Amino acid sequence: MDFSVVLLHRNPQYLQKCCDLINSEWKRSDTARFRSLESSCDQLPTSLILLRGNKVLGHVKLSVIPSIPNSCFIESVVIAHNERGKGLGTLLMQKAEDYCRTVLHLDVVYLSTKGQEEFYRKLGYIECMPISIYGSFTPTVQNSFKNNINVERISTNDIKNIPAPPPMPVKNNIISTTKTFMKKDLTNC
Repeated sequence: MDFSVVLLHRNPQYLQKCCDLINSEWKRSDTARFRSLESSCDQLPTSLILLRGNKVLGHVKLSVIPSIPNSCFIESVVIAHNERGKGLGTLLMQKAEDYCRTVLHLDVVYLSTKGQEEFYRKLGYIECMPISIYGSFTPTVQNSFKNNINVERISTNDIKNIPAPPPMPVKNNIISTTKTFMKKDLTNC
């Protein structure tokens, strides 16, 4: 039987099946999941689903990175548990990359993973520095006034009382639970 990769927002009849598939991997309330899935559009964010007939086998979500033009973040990739190991993840990723390159005209795709680094390396991804998909914001006096924040209320004592962040895990001495960030240049494909 043939497979197809389609845009979720053009095929809303698959919303519930897609929600169930993603929640089988990363549990979240149906309401929150539906809101996220319903935000899919032709630009970004975009949800692509892998189908065999009318059965949802996989999902990938592409999201905007405000601070990095001509790029996107592959926010989630999931293949149904009973369909793994059959090359469907590779197929879905190739179709997602094609969409990024030919429809969205993007140059680079980024993702983060825990434990699937080798899979992504086989697809041409390389490790990179962590990125933020939320853009960047540097508080300034102008931004503070615009957002009605009273900068005079912050004292140096307040800053001294902020605890230091915990130390970063050391890869060779402990099992790291941190994500590995990876990227792929689409201009060479």
